[in-house]
This record gives sequence, C-alpha cells and structure tokens, in this order.
Amino acid sequence: MEIRLLRYFWTVAEEKNISKAAKLLNITQPTLSRQMKELEESVGVALFQRMNNQLSLTEEGIFLKERAAEILQLNDKLDQAFRDQRNKQLSGSFSIGCVEADNSDTLSLMIEELVSDYPQVRFNLVTGTSEDISDRLDKGILDLALLLEPINTSEYESLVLPREEKWGLLVSKETFLAQKTMITPRDLKGIPILSSSRKEVQELIAQWLGAPFEELNVVGTYNLIFNIFSLVENRVGSALAIEGATTHRDLQQFRFVPLEPELKTHGVLVWKRRIHTPVVDELIRRFTYAFQA
Repeated sequence: MEIRLLRYFWTVAEEKNISKAAKLLNITQPTLSRQMKELEESVGVALFQRMNNQLSLTEEGIFLKERAAEILQLNDKLDQAFRDQRNKQLSGSFSIGCVEADNSDTLSLMIEELVSDYPQVRFNLVTGTSEDISDRLDKGILDLALLLEPINTSEYESLVLPREEKWGLLVSKETFLAQKTMITPRDLKGIPILSSSRKEVQELIAQWLGAPFEELNVVGTYNLIFNIFSLVENRVGSALAIEGATTHRDLQQFRFVPLEPELKTHGVLVWKRRIHTPVVDELIRRFTYAFQA
C-alpha cells in the first residue's frame, strides 16, 4: 500500500469529509473519492460509513487509521533522518519518551544543554506509560526512552541513571496514614490500595512485602498516576507510587509517606540496537559521559 494513499485515507478519516480533505491535500474531490473507493476494494472491506455529507469509520477503518498513523509517523522520521544525514552540521530532530519520575528533570537538563549547544536541533518529548513508550520505541517511532526499573532491558542498549526513585504511599491528608512518617508492610494490611497495573511493579512490591501481592487489598490499578489523584483525595484508596511522579503536583490535599524498609529504584535510558542519526548519537554520548560509572 502506497504511503501517498495512506496519507489520503488518514486525512479523510480526520476530516470526516471528502471535500475538506481534498482541499487540504490539494487534489480534486472526485480524485480523492475514487482513491478511497479503490482503497476499500483493495482491502476488501468497507472503511467508511456514509451519511449525508458526514463520514464515520467502520471498525476496520479505525484499525487502518491507527496503523496508518504509525506508518506515516515512521515514514516522516525516516525522511527526516536522511535530511539530517545530509546536513554537515549537527542539526535535525529526535523523539524521546519519558515516564513520570524524578529523572524526567535529568532528561530535561540534558535536552536543554544539547539544544543550547546546537540551536538547529529540534525534539519531540512524549510522556506516557512504560508499555506505551516501549511499544513506540520498538516500532521506531521513538529514538530513545527513559523508563523506570524494574524493566527488561535485554532487547535494548541501556544506561542506568544514578538518581534513585523513592517508593511510598500517596495518601489523603484526611486519613490516619497521613500522620505516619513511614509505611511498613503491616500498615498496608486491609487498607484499600491503588497500584500500578505493571506486573513488574507488582512483583517488586511483593518482594518488599515478603508476601504475595494478592494479599494486598487492591481496589484498583492505574497506568498514569495523574489519573488517580482525585481517587486518593476522595479516599477511594491510597496509591503506591514513586515520589518523583508526585513532586510537580499541587499536594495540598495529599501526603507522600515513604515505605520502610526503604524501597528505591533507578531510571534507565534505553535505545534500540540500530544506526542512529548524529543527533541521537550525540545525546546518547552525553548521557554516557555524564552518568556511566
């Protein structure tokens, strides 16, 4: 399937109107309509539902749009990579993913220094869950990623960053737990808990507990801590989290209480084993020089 045709389809899917999409693509409406009809014939399924002047996607159309977005983004990155390689000076762009953590400040500092030294460099910073960022990295949409232990790095080149991430319990100031200076395994017995949905994190917590994770009263799981602040405030549960994911929030209604025994993990910079653009190589070199033991 041609990249051009995928771009046509994606634009029609976004605009939900052939006429508007044709204007954006600078082609005639009949030409675009014919292209979409031929696309549906080639894949053998209907991609659009047509009602008056409005188009909506079928289930198959939604699937193709998601795949088309990934392919188009990857194609744009490839075009940009070749432009960067042709440029004699260090310029161009890179994409990096980052989870919510203290080490995001470290990443910001490294990007700031790179852009300051090379003003022609541009970047795309993506924040998300470990699973989402890892998936984008594997597909080549991201060049690098800053993830949080525990993670499997066997498929990547990696660099463990020195700053430690402290684990604790995010609680409402209205609960008795807010009066504590530390949270022990005994303190968690029976209380409603909100936990990361990542299996690796749950295994880490189980090791700290010295007991199966299932013994906790987990009332809900989350992927991004942003989504659970209102639940903690309304005392639906207290959230197991790293302190770095909470430090940039307004915590007037909350308190972060560290775990005891102390539980700490590290941020890890990871990238795929492949040829990178000079800009990506330079960022990796700077991280390695600054943090490699």
